Amino acid sequence: MSEPAVPPTPVPAKPSGMIRSSMIYSALTLVSRFMGLARDLVITARLGGSSNIAADAYFTALAFPNLFRRIFAEGAFAAAFVPDYSRRLASDGKEAADAFAADSLATLAAATVAVTVLCQLAMPWLMMAYSPGYMSDPAKFKLAVLLTQITMPYLVCISIASLFAGILTARGRFVIYGLYPTILNLVMLIAVLPQKDPTRAAFAASIAVLVAGVGQAAICWWGAHRTGARVRLKALRFTPEIKALVKRAVPGVIASSAVQINLFISAILASQVAGMRVWLNVAERFYQLPLSLVGVAIGVALLPRLSTAFQLKDHDDTQGAMDQAIVFALALSLPAAAALMAMPVYLTDGLFARGEFTYADAASSAALLFHYGWGLPAFILIKILQPAFFARGDTKTPMRFSLISVAVNIVLGVALFYTIGFPGIAISTAIASWGTVAQMALLLWREKIYRPSAKATGKILRVAAASAVLGVLLALATHFRGAIEAPLAGMGGAKEITVLAVCLVGGLLYPALLFAFGGVTPAEVRGAFKRRKGDVAVSVPDL
Repeated sequence: MSEPAVPPTPVPAKPSGMIRSSMIYSALTLVSRFMGLARDLVITARLGGSSNIAADAYFTALAFPNLFRRIFAEGAFAAAFVPDYSRRLASDGKEAADAFAADSLATLAAATVAVTVLCQLAMPWLMMAYSPGYMSDPAKFKLAVLLTQITMPYLVCISIASLFAGILTARGRFVIYGLYPTILNLVMLIAVLPQKDPTRAAFAASIAVLVAGVGQAAICWWGAHRTGARVRLKALRFTPEIKALVKRAVPGVIASSAVQINLFISAILASQVAGMRVWLNVAERFYQLPLSLVGVAIGVALLPRLSTAFQLKDHDDTQGAMDQAIVFALALSLPAAAALMAMPVYLTDGLFARGEFTYADAASSAALLFHYGWGLPAFILIKILQPAFFARGDTKTPMRFSLISVAVNIVLGVALFYTIGFPGIAISTAIASWGTVAQMALLLWREKIYRPSAKATGKILRVAAASAVLGVLLALATHFRGAIEAPLAGMGGAKEITVLAVCLVGGLLYPALLFAFGGVTPAEVRGAFKRRKGDVAVSVPDL
């Protein structure tokens, strides 16, 4: 699960309704996520799961720089930089804003280069801490070290790309911002598709990560340049503005680092089970799609409207914004959760089990996916509830809840891993996330900041009922999978065709169930996309 980043304050942009504001971001994210799914389908088929050392080594190499990326590139720094740049752009002019961006770029580049060099030099010792389970297999350990040294410079590239992407969002340009992650997916597909040997495929994929990082940085720089931004790399200077920027980013760094500690502990545990890092990646691919499309997109659109409402002390608009966001988020996430829980094996086997990735690997991924399924609504609600704090300028309370969640996750994860096995990692993540939702909701209720209206509560119950019916129907489809696939027996791609058909039918059936139960009405859907004067759009990276 991607950790919650601290979103920036509102940035002026073209007017749009709250849900409408999220649609450009959602559409572009959808392209990126499906490209990512295609990438993972190819990589798992070429590398496999538990049957060889290449898969675990590669996914270790992919995950390691991402631990730092989420702190430097897509976490606190970006969240602090975007509003500062935007304010300077509006009040001091383009030259002053670009000068600030240049100093920020120098600071970010220096920090990530330093981290990269240190990690490269210390990689064998870092790998001992990050993947102690690999030490029993010297060949896997050596391959993981080598591949991670290849991918580690990606941190520098993606950090630079993220800063220029922040400039694009501040200037109201979302197309390149939304699409630049697809470069990684496209380059990796081109590199891995011709490979037949798992180890060669792992090397090709790792090199592709670095090549794609250079491409992502280049296209984001080009896009920012096209908007008129003139930001060039310059000598490092700790100006008062940069010191203030770093200071503002500290709470977010702490929260992001805390989440990375959780991922670090999970990685240590996963290294002790052959293939588990691959299984985790497959499971995450399924739940990250609705998380990105629903949680991040609505949260991004919600923050500016809430900020305006709080500034104007407009309680009715605050109430309406939160009610609308939560109802729509659950209307889209609960059916996804129902599907993940009703047919996890059908999904992982139907889409991923081929080549080196066996049915046993798919079943292990499904065991994780089931538990991430019931945690999915919590993952999304965190994204929806956090703006209620951020819009009031409160970043410390979400940080505190994040630290508590990480502590719970680590303790439960270790305890469950050694008692019930690897699914314990997913269970602990889901429990900790629901705990965070409970803490935020109770505080918002107690402080009378937000309490769901009776109408919203009724709609949530109706959405849950519609989703439950959908879940039962999908579970029946899983039970009768053999009968569904029988007409296509002996035909290539039978399982892929049927699982996609079941998902399509479920996707078409759910709106009818939703309208029938009264969770959301057609008029409310139309109203969600109407323009509202005064709303602004803002976005934060969550790739």
